[in-house]
Amino acid sequence: VQLQACGGGLVQAGGSLRLSCRVSAETVNNFAMGWFRQAPGKERVFLAAIKWSVGTTYYSTSVKGRFTISRDNAKNTMYLQMNSLKPEDTAVYYCAADAKYGSSWWGPVFSVNYWGQGTQVTVSS
Repeated sequence: VQLQACGGGLVQAGGSLRLSCRVSAETVNNFAMGWFRQAPGKERVFLAAIKWSVGTTYYSTSVKGRFTISRDNAKNTMYLQMNSLKPEDTAVYYCAADAKYGSSWWGPVFSVNYWGQGTQVTVSS
């Protein structure tokens, strides 16, 4: 499974960005995909996940209501629409995939097998 993330950049506070993550997997329908981020000097944290086959989603409380995860079956691509961005959203954003969907994504210790390369998001104040 290969993941390729893109769409990061520099945006002013209050602005929006949409990240994309293309997955090269013939069996993507059997996977869950999601997003994490890692700010400088901090641990990587879970943001959102989607169960590809049915579109079920789960969000961390830190981004729920501002970020929206979605997928396009025809393009094998997952998205993260980020609105009302804040300077504290500045981080490297990673897309991820795993055969499991559940607490292995958003639990106290996450366990996800496949990672994209990361894309930088910088929000200026």
